Amino acid sequence: MRTSQRFLVTLVAALGATAFAAAPDPGSPCRARGLGFDDKGAAWKHVPLSKLKRDTVYRVVQEGDRSAVLHASADRSASLYVAALKPSQRPPMTLSWEWKTDALVAGADNRDKDREDAPLRVLVAFDGDVATLPEAEQKRFTRARKLAGRELPYAVLMYIWTDQVPAGTLIPSAHTSQIKMLAVASGAGDLGRWQSVRRNLAEDYKKAYGAEPGPLLAVGVMTDTDNTGGTAQGSYHGIRIDCEGG
Repeated sequence: MRTSQRFLVTLVAALGATAFAAAPDPGSPCRARGLGFDDKGAAWKHVPLSKLKRDTVYRVVQEGDRSAVLHASADRSASLYVAALKPSQRPPMTLSWEWKTDALVAGADNRDKDREDAPLRVLVAFDGDVATLPEAEQKRFTRARKLAGRELPYAVLMYIWTDQVPAGTLIPSAHTSQIKMLAVASGAGDLGRWQSVRRNLAEDYKKAYGAEPGPLLAVGVMTDTDNTGGTAQGSYHGIRIDCEGG
């Protein structure tokens, strides 16, 4: 199974009992909420990518005056930490968070399918109408749906920290048109310090996909070094949804 297909199948598995309808879900109105890593209502789950891959180690810790920090340690590894939104929620909304890393991944380049690693990623999964996609993508969804046993997210938008392209660069997946990466931090200048990020999901989705987004299905994070075979440390804190864009 290709990496992107495995990624989407794994993301679906992370959503547990959530069953996507074959037709797009209109979603519920946006509800402002925090998605703290110690919030039982957020139901965060660690999700391995494959039995053939090492797992990234995720731990919820206290760091200084920040409680419920998710610390990720990757050693030639990759796995997800995901929270499903039940029910799904309609944009407009903003997603905000803090993240920190002490070093970038040596040799990583998310433009190269064989070097797609990052010390920090925040991802969001959206619903949509698969029937509007090109025939090749529809066939990929059909194959992946059979493997997952349920419908897949229509699109994934992934925010990353990289050193290969400037912040603001959109990187399409080498495997599928339905995963897009957006560099929101670049270079080593801010290493070792907490950085605050706030993104308008509707604006970013339009930039990535040229259309209005469907309902938000899930939020997740991933620190990975499985392709480069290196190590990385990343910390995440204070993921929050706010409504009405802005």
